[in-house]
Amino acid sequence: MLSLRDRLSGGLVGLLVGDALGVPYEFLSPSEVPALSTIEFVPPPNSPRPAHSVPPGTWSDDGAQALCLLSTLLECGSLDLQLFSRKLLQWRFEGEFTPDKKVFDCGIQTQAALKSLAQGVPPDRSGPSGEQDNGNGSLMRVLPLALWHKGSDEQLYSDARHQSLVTHGHLRSQLCCALYCLWAKELIDGHSDAWDLAGDKFRNLGGSDPSSARETEFILDESHLGSARGSGYVLNSLWSARIAMQEPDYESVVRAAVAFGNDTDTTACIAGGLAGIRDGFASIPERWRNSLRGSHVYEPLLKGLLRARE
Repeated sequence: MLSLRDRLSGGLVGLLVGDALGVPYEFLSPSEVPALSTIEFVPPPNSPRPAHSVPPGTWSDDGAQALCLLSTLLECGSLDLQLFSRKLLQWRFEGEFTPDKKVFDCGIQTQAALKSLAQGVPPDRSGPSGEQDNGNGSLMRVLPLALWHKGSDEQLYSDARHQSLVTHGHLRSQLCCALYCLWAKELIDGHSDAWDLAGDKFRNLGGSDPSSARETEFILDESHLGSARGSGYVLNSLWSARIAMQEPDYESVVRAAVAFGNDTDTTACIAGGLAGIRDGFASIPERWRNSLRGSHVYEPLLKGLLRARE
């Protein structure tokens, strides 16, 4: 039986390791990704040249924004969108929450939202909210909310939606974040049928108005299993992680996530955090834990998280 400490540590480090594992393979097609057994922080010989020239074991914008969110929660004891927004701006323009004070990746929607924030737009209205503005930028960072949260399902659902507004304001992005957090919470509680339990709660919580109810049913539609391909679309990312989570252990989950190709770091980040919760900290291969860079950044936040949940 895994302890709460094991699951929380596994979730945060699993997220960062998954992100870092996917970085060297970002934007590759599935056919270009190397064989599953050879997917490592350092790609095998003759692999396509990585899109980013960063040292192996470096997390990207996914991990950095997740740490921005965790830092906000620990500092305020609540979800404060103003502080969260300031931390996102510190990340983007000062390199905070990165291993090297260097930012090498930032999504188009997030860039637009941060520009709005810098111009004084309130954080609950800064995220683009059109139908085409459903990238995975708010989903990739939301897991620390579920790791930190000790409130009700209703509060977690609401907070997950609100943190999305800063960069991704469309209802679909908000609700994907909410479902993901409910899923993570069921895994933290040790439930093997976490997806099904989370889906039931998600459906109940989303039935309060017609728009949310329709979007909720659309998100839960299992036909998405057939179209998941690791893209940057929020719903595709969620269902790609769902497929990867069918693998039996952490290493297999994140490698399966990378094997989708395309937005490999984000898919492996989203799935890796969940697999780390499910399987515990020790399930993350030691070679990856030891090669993960930026311990001076994430370890104090992890310690703060564990204290907050004691």
